[in-house]
Amino acid sequence: MRHDIPYARPGAKIGLLGGSFDPAHEGHAHITREALKRFRLDAVWWLVSPGNPLKQQGPRALELRIAKARDVMLHPRVKVTGIEARLGTRFTAETLEALFALYPSTRFVWLMGADNLAGFHRWERWDWIMENLPIGVIARPGDRTAARHSKAAQVFGDHRIPGRHAAQLADMRPPVWTLVNIPMRPHSSSEIRARGEWKD
Repeated sequence: MRHDIPYARPGAKIGLLGGSFDPAHEGHAHITREALKRFRLDAVWWLVSPGNPLKQQGPRALELRIAKARDVMLHPRVKVTGIEARLGTRFTAETLEALFALYPSTRFVWLMGADNLAGFHRWERWDWIMENLPIGVIARPGDRTAARHSKAAQVFGDHRIPGRHAAQLADMRPPVWTLVNIPMRPHSSSEIRARGEWKD
């Protein structure tokens, strides 16, 4: 399968939502729509990863996960990509370096659920990521407290802006991050897999 590199007009504000999407579900689509609105983004790109370095068991085939993601995320300003496979990058920091080189005039915002912020300090070069692009954190059920007390939140506590200023995030110089609360959707990829609903 050919994983095209998306087009971005100069100066575009683009959110990046990475993950294994194993499988993608309405919860992913929900936070994406909220991110477009809350952070005033021109587009969001889903970066469907070849694999997750923090997970021992590999995900299902990339082509299968991309196809499922495109079925779930139907929005004219959202692009589902397998760009990491195309770039040959393994870690998020490597992917971001490659994207910065490919799109020097694009304003990227890294998007993540609050559950990811809780363990963000385990990511390869997580502090470099915080220092090099704005971070938009989206709260999901049951994970706001852990996110607020995470190592990343503590180390970069002075660079957090209130959620009410989230619309300005893409225009701000990093390090800068915010956490926004959105209406909750309890969907979970791991629960979908456990129920046996994610089949080839």
